[in-house]
Amino acid sequence: MQIYDLVVVGAGIAGCAAAQEAKSRGLSVAIVDKAQKPATGGSGAAGAFISPKLGSKTELLELTNLAFDYAVEFYSAKYAEYFIKSGVVRIPQSQKDANNLTLHQSIINAKSKLLGAKELKELGIKGESRALFFEDGGFCDAQGLCTALIDGIDYYAIDVKDITQSDSHLEIEQKLKAKNIILATGYQGFGEKLRYMGIKGLWGSRGDFYTDTPLNISMHKKISISATRNGIVKLGATHIKHAEPCRVCNGNPLALLVDASRDMVELENLRIKEIFCGMRSGSHDFKPLLGRVIDSNYMLTHYEAIKRGYKKAPLEYIDNLYVLNGMGGRGFVFAPLMAKWLIEYIFAGKDLDSRVDADRLFLKWARRL
Repeated sequence: MQIYDLVVVGAGIAGCAAAQEAKSRGLSVAIVDKAQKPATGGSGAAGAFISPKLGSKTELLELTNLAFDYAVEFYSAKYAEYFIKSGVVRIPQSQKDANNLTLHQSIINAKSKLLGAKELKELGIKGESRALFFEDGGFCDAQGLCTALIDGIDYYAIDVKDITQSDSHLEIEQKLKAKNIILATGYQGFGEKLRYMGIKGLWGSRGDFYTDTPLNISMHKKISISATRNGIVKLGATHIKHAEPCRVCNGNPLALLVDASRDMVELENLRIKEIFCGMRSGSHDFKPLLGRVIDSNYMLTHYEAIKRGYKKAPLEYIDNLYVLNGMGGRGFVFAPLMAKWLIEYIFAGKDLDSRVDADRLFLKWARRL
């Protein structure tokens, strides 16, 4: 049985980006998912919109916009066929947001233009006086991109329940051996091993619709609306935060998206083509989760004082096991850069950015026990 340099568990956008990054460095790589093809979960349900984050200057905003710049360059250079660079109009959700657009524009490095009421009306956008246009924004073909990322990489449809460890390698279900494993398992986490990270599910929906309205740009307010491509427009959002989102949808998961779209633009003769729904994974502080996996059982057994706030205990890790998760509704923005950082950390010894290092959550979790 071949021993791979890296096996990635999870074939969403995070896992596919990590597998591609590793393969580009000449490593032997395999990717594993319980589905027969990539992007069947939250990534497959994503609108896969590529746009910067607006707001006050925070770590999350800085990270998101750093990742946005990298994603635009990465997709444009390597996967332009699956990246529709339509530009994105970001419409303020309140008058306060509208008043702050110039300030928001000054914080972001991305190329942008402030649009007035006349320009917005010419674009078909309803009743808005100001908005920001980002020319490098756009959207991806979610399934097509994930499939292209892992082209030439060994793919195994395995529902991974556990990982065993020997002196020389990790083993998956007695079928695959690896020197290193990345868990890119989305909102399902990976049982007890990732429990301390507090990974949560964020429900997302996307509808692909036929329309007679030609849109040359994409836009975002409460939801995202893509430019039309081959007569099809995508409506998407991470919009229902509930333990049972299907019950909230009440059999019509796209009703909220369609209603919200009418507040932005009139889409003529809208007819449903396909519906996608799924959970995206988020963290408590909304920032991605990267790095080694802490052996939480060992830590709690040997350093019980961490439950009382003791901070000096040396962290014990599970050898050669890593995580790439928690990207929320911006997975297609974050994935290329986060995958690069993690692969460089594992195989080139580069330090992780502390803002995304998953270690940051362990002691807080232990104190809550």
